[in-house]
Amino acid sequence: METYLNLMLIRFGLIIGGLVVLAALVFAIALALRRRGRLDAVRRCADPAVKAGLRAAARRFEGGKGGEPGPRGRDGRP
Repeated sequence: METYLNLMLIRFGLIIGGLVVLAALVFAIALALRRRGRLDAVRRCADPAVKAGLRAAARRFEGGKGGEPGPRGRDGRP
């Protein structure tokens, strides 16, 4: 049991470490773009894609148009 818990702890540590590295990388890219004065241009280009992604996620979460594959039973099967 101790070995299993150690493996789970290592797994969660790697996941958290990866998220921290990813956040640092995004921050460094944003900082570099800000220093070059291109952050606003990137925001204008990325804004429509982000809005479309959020709309799709909201539709999927709410089970709206095209997001709901069908009713599912208690066991997850259609």
